[in-house]
Amino acid sequence: MTPNRPYLLRAFFDWIIDNQCTPHIVVNANYKSVQVPVQFVQDGQIVLNISPSAVTQFSLDNQALSFNARFSGQPMQVYVPMGAVLAIYARENGEGTVFSAESFDEEMFEETIPEETQQPSVSESQPEKKKGSHLRIIK
Repeated sequence: MTPNRPYLLRAFFDWIIDNQCTPHIVVNANYKSVQVPVQFVQDGQIVLNISPSAVTQFSLDNQALSFNARFSGQPMQVYVPMGAVLAIYARENGEGTVFSAESFDEEMFEETIPEETQQPSVSESQPEKKKGSHLRIIK
């Protein structure tokens, strides 16, 4: 089965926002491909406010989350692979979850082309007859 971390992260993010709270994530700053402001990293971790009012161009998919934000007035593109997310919680009350330390298998989410969308072979590429429309013009 595919890892459940991306699905749980999206669910907790939506739940925190729906309850008018501020979502924060804890990120392992030493994880490969992480792009965060290193001047705010403490003990190999950084806490990021991912509230819609604090970030722009927010994207959360099965591989990573990314957004633009300002840190000490300087704009920065932040990129966090899903395996680097250690926790998500609401700033106001601490409600949220901590993700297990087990390794996150990013290869489970690599894009694969479904069989239906693959290019047909030469023998199968005969054009289909187009059917006429069932609609009529009424005057």
